Amino acid sequence: MNFDAVKNCLIQEAQKAGLVEYEVYFMESSDMSTETLKQEISSFSSGVSGGVSFRCIVDGKMGCASTELLTEEEMSGLVARAVESAKYIENEDKVILYAGDDRYQSVTSPLVTAPDSLSMKKLALGLQERLYAEHESVIDGTQTGVFVNHMSMELLNSHGLHLTNRVSVSGIYAQAVVKQDGESQEAFDFSMDLSKEALDRLTKETVAEARSKVGAVEIPSGKYDVIFSGKEMRSLLSAYAGVFSSKKAQLGLSLLKGREGEVIASEAVTLLDDPLKEGSPVQTGFDGEGVATYRKAVIEKGSLNTLLYDLATAHKAGVKSTGNGQRVGYAESVSIRPYSFYFEAGDLSEDSLMERMGDGLYVTELKGLHAGCNSVTGDFSVESAGYMVRGGKRCEAIKSFTIAGNFFDLMRDVEAFADRVHFGIPSGFTVYGSPDVLIRKMSVAGK
Repeated sequence: MNFDAVKNCLIQEAQKAGLVEYEVYFMESSDMSTETLKQEISSFSSGVSGGVSFRCIVDGKMGCASTELLTEEEMSGLVARAVESAKYIENEDKVILYAGDDRYQSVTSPLVTAPDSLSMKKLALGLQERLYAEHESVIDGTQTGVFVNHMSMELLNSHGLHLTNRVSVSGIYAQAVVKQDGESQEAFDFSMDLSKEALDRLTKETVAEARSKVGAVEIPSGKYDVIFSGKEMRSLLSAYAGVFSSKKAQLGLSLLKGREGEVIASEAVTLLDDPLKEGSPVQTGFDGEGVATYRKAVIEKGSLNTLLYDLATAHKAGVKSTGNGQRVGYAESVSIRPYSFYFEAGDLSEDSLMERMGDGLYVTELKGLHAGCNSVTGDFSVESAGYMVRGGKRCEAIKSFTIAGNFFDLMRDVEAFADRVHFGIPSGFTVYGSPDVLIRKMSVAGK
């Protein structure tokens, strides 16, 4: 069955069952990726997955069932299973199927033209060849990879709401391994831009980063001024993104509970959530519940404007949903997640930010971050690596030190951000970003 036939079949079965409020949600994803090792293709995968879920309200309870088998017989059983599941729901929270908004913003990100498997393999092998040619120190263990993902989703319900979206993501990554003076080091980076200029830049920067780590030294323990690279600051943000969830707050699992409207960070901090961020490949004008999405300052110049809400938590709090009720798969329940979630850029170039710090540490690696973070208290203690900074200039590499602190304290201690936001690789509709950020007097445990 095609999806139009699936929709019609489910609507007919819902009407036969006497259902007044129901919803159909379809999602399909196609993925293709390839990797290289030792100047050969080491892996290649391609696949399509997806399915449909059906939700309905029965006696004030939300029933739900899903399937990837799109046949007429299965559609009949899907509605029956959803109705039956509602009988076993013990949660007394109000359930809602959304009637829709007056306006939905349009997605502007272009769809990626899917390359064939041969083109992807040539691209990955070509980048690996560039890495080997970049410097004689590059050795086996050096890897590259190319990936492409397409997602399509469709939501309709008994209120007459009908929404569709399609997005696609492609990228390439490099992991360069070098050996100098008997010591091996590596560096990893990626690009969502597949142009020749971007690949040249990726090659040079990845190899240079790996080579710069050779001969890294240890530092004594103490208090240091620190600049976190944008790549590591976005990782720290991802580890603590849950504290901005209204559900976590309502469950008592976030210290931001009841603090909307309060100053929680320095004036330099503005934290944005933008589902339609210009340049993002994963834009969406609606969430997994059909609520219109919009750009919002979660933190604005230090003040907590809002937490992130879905329909259920918004109803409980007496506010409107922020459109953050996402679904990461057709069979997954709604969960609160951000979109393009990033700290707004400041006015200083990255070099100027380092000059402003003067002497200190430039942190380029936080290892085992999620294991070293307590998302409830905000405490973290993570093994790190980076570079010494003297007189505003990056100097020798340093290794094996631990940075300890607290995420909420760190937000209050931000002195300045650089003027360029570094975004990561999207996961679903979520992607994190941050500029380089300057923090004074952090606790560092070294040798």
